[in-house]
Order: sequence, then structure tokens, then C-alpha cells
Amino acid sequence: MTSAQVDTEKTPEEGYERGLGSRQVQMIAIGGAIGVGLFLGAGANIAKAGPSLIVMYALAGLIIFFIMRALGELLLYRPVSGSFAEYSREFLGPFFGYFTGWTYWLMWVVTGMAELTAAAIYVNYWFPSIPRWVTALVFLVILFGVNLISVKLFGELEFWFSMVKVTALIGMIVIGLGVLTLGFSNAGDTAAVSNLWAFDGFFPKGVGSSLMTLQGVMFAYLAVELVGVTAGESEDPEKTLPKAINTLPWRIALFYVGALTVILCVVKWTEFSEGVSPFVKAFAVIGIPAGAGIVNFVVLTAALSSCNSGMYSTGRMLRNLAESGEAPKAFSKLSSTKTPAFGILVSVLFMGIGVILNYIVPEKAFGYVTSVATAAGIWTWLMILISHVLYRRAVEAGRLPASSFPAPGGSKCSYVAIAFLLLVTGLIAYDADARVCLYVMAGWAAALGIGWAILKSRTPQIAERRETQFDKVG
Repeated sequence: MTSAQVDTEKTPEEGYERGLGSRQVQMIAIGGAIGVGLFLGAGANIAKAGPSLIVMYALAGLIIFFIMRALGELLLYRPVSGSFAEYSREFLGPFFGYFTGWTYWLMWVVTGMAELTAAAIYVNYWFPSIPRWVTALVFLVILFGVNLISVKLFGELEFWFSMVKVTALIGMIVIGLGVLTLGFSNAGDTAAVSNLWAFDGFFPKGVGSSLMTLQGVMFAYLAVELVGVTAGESEDPEKTLPKAINTLPWRIALFYVGALTVILCVVKWTEFSEGVSPFVKAFAVIGIPAGAGIVNFVVLTAALSSCNSGMYSTGRMLRNLAESGEAPKAFSKLSSTKTPAFGILVSVLFMGIGVILNYIVPEKAFGYVTSVATAAGIWTWLMILISHVLYRRAVEAGRLPASSFPAPGGSKCSYVAIAFLLLVTGLIAYDADARVCLYVMAGWAAALGIGWAILKSRTPQIAERRETQFDKVG
């Protein structure tokens, strides 16, 4: 083995506790595919696209599967915590690793803001007199404490959060099917499969309006790639990661396509609106006693689950950046419980901006932060796909070993997914409300560019490290 290979194989997750078992990784993967984008954001998208939203979720879900298989191939080639930044650094160069790491950190910080906002909205359902910013702050402090204790506690909390979400969605589907087939409940007389096309057709607002929901749909899928961040702390990544990724299609088919189809058969699409969870609305229409309150509790756990994951991943990504010399060295230190406590603390302080937004503009806070999170997520996915294409080229040229978990179709599906993500970016640019996130990302890119220039001037070798290693491996 050459010295270059040793360097390349040295992973920055050293020192972490491999405390995530198979069941926890599985549920983190499942939970990552069920978030506030579905539970809350789907209401606004149903109002925009009607029943055709089902097709948008299915189409986007297929692309997400392509992305995750590309990531899976990379993960089994070299399982590292902070995977996206590491692969970008290796295959595209140091600047892209730096940019991807910081952008993924931004994605989770603003996603954390969105989830805190959503959690505050859900608590308002029971306690309308409590200001949203107070609720958001309380949850922020509690989850921060959980993430400081240990990765095992994080995994266990995430396991039960995900279990609540999965149980509730399966229950919603079963109850909905019961209403459709047996006709019980207040919705029994109006529930019918024909609701999918009876009110101005399956595409009531036109295909164009349906496509415009793709940005919101893609936000709902943010966090499926979180399983890649867990690679450095999984007990047996060779077994757990492929299993978690290969179960993604049925999760999307059941939890997104299946649940939305049932809901839109039970309740006609014209009754849904922005800011109201379609699941809460459906239970209210069905008339199950306390049903809406139960679902509200479930969607609250979904929001807290995602925020919990955000704190976990931001701390790991900051440590990855620090280990690579692209962030202050203080972020590389682990606490006595083997967690990157300082990185988590700084991330939580930035998530606190969401608390401020809930104080200043509570009505618009969710929309602002979800659009920025989606743009940052699209960049991360693009880097995964492009890294995968370049990795496949290196394998075919004999410069790198083949992965034990190759993506079906080689890099062809990655090219399809890249084209799709570019289409979604174009749709975001076309939408006047969502376009603001591109301005934010342009400012973010400029700030990172300045930061990179300063880093290079201080330590010129930072811009050479990964390219030379990759060349030597060849």
C-alpha cells in the first residue's frame, strides 16, 4: 500500500464512537424520508397542484433513489463521516470539499430553523397563547442537551421519533382505506377514489403549476442523505448502509405516494390550504375523537426529529471541515462523550436565528428558511452525483477499487438526476417568491469565496492536498 493510499484512507471520523446500531441506522434512514415537508408543507402544495402532487412526489422520489444509490456506492468505497464534503474534496478538488461542507452545514442550520418554526406552529394548536418564539427556544435548548450527551442517546431518540412517525402514517393509511372501503366516519359519504379527478381533473391547475411544486417536494426529501453522515459512527456500515438505502423506494411509495393518495381520496383536494397539515385536516374531517390532536403530536415529533438530526449532522460536518483545515481547529475537538460539542453549540446558536425570525415575522419564517434549505440541499445532491460520475470514471480507468455496492446503471442514472436537479433550480429561479433563496446562495457563495482566498493565502498547501493524493493513487 502506498503512502498516498494510507493518506486517502485516513478518515476524519477517528475518535468517534461507533454507537449507532442497525435498527437505529434503519430508523434514521426512514425518519429522514418523513419530515415536516410532508406533514406541513404538503398542504400548500396540494392547494397549488391538486391530486397531481402524487406524481410529483413519485417522480422526485425516483430521483432521490438515484442520488442515494450514487451515495451508497461512494460510502462503501470509503465510509467516512462528513461523506459529501470528503468525496467532493477527493474527486472535484479542495475548494469543492470546503464549499460543500459549509453549504451542507448551512442547509441543516436553516432546516433546523424551519423545524423549530413548524414545532412552534404545532404547539400553538393546543396553546395558542404561548408565543411561537418561546416554544422554539425551549425545544432548541432541550435538543441541544440531548446531542451533547452521546451519539447513542441521539440514535435512540431518533429511533423513537421515527417510530412515532412511521406508526402514525401507517395508521393514517389503514384508517383512510377503511373509510374508503367500509364508508364509516363523517367522511364516509364523500370519500371516493374519484376525488382524485372529480374536481377539475387530476391536473386541476395545469402541468406547469404541478411542476412548480417540485421545489417544495424536494424540501420534503431533504435529510434522506443523512444516512451518509452516520457512516463514521455505524457499527457495521458494510451491512447497514446498503440495507437502509435499498429500502428507500418502498418507504417513498408507502409514506409519501401511498399516504397522499389515501388522504386525497378521503378528503377532496380543494379543502386543503397553506399552513395546515393535510394529516391534521384529514383526521378532523374523518371526525375521529382527538384524532387531529394525535396527528398534531405526531407532526410535532417529526419536526423535532429533523431538528435533532440537524444538530447531529452540523457538528460532524464542522469537525470534518476543521480536520481538513477549512474551519477553526476548535471544531475538531471531541468532548468526553465523543461528540463534537463545540461545533454543535455554534450550530445551535445559528439555529437561534430561527427563534428571532419567529419573533419578527412568524407568518413568513417557514417559507423563508425552507427555500434556502432546498437550494443548499440541491447543491449537496449535485456534488454527490458529480463525485459519483468521476468515481466511476476512475474505477473504469483502473485508478480506484470498485465499490461493493455499485449503483444500477452505472453513472447513467446520476446524469438523469443531475438534469432533474438543474430543472428544479430553474423552476426556483422562475418563482418570484422562491427566487430569494438564490440571492441568499449567491451571497453565501461570495462569502465562502472570500474565506477560501484567505485560507489559501495563509496555508497555500490547502489547495493542493487532495488533488495530489488522487493523482498518486492512479
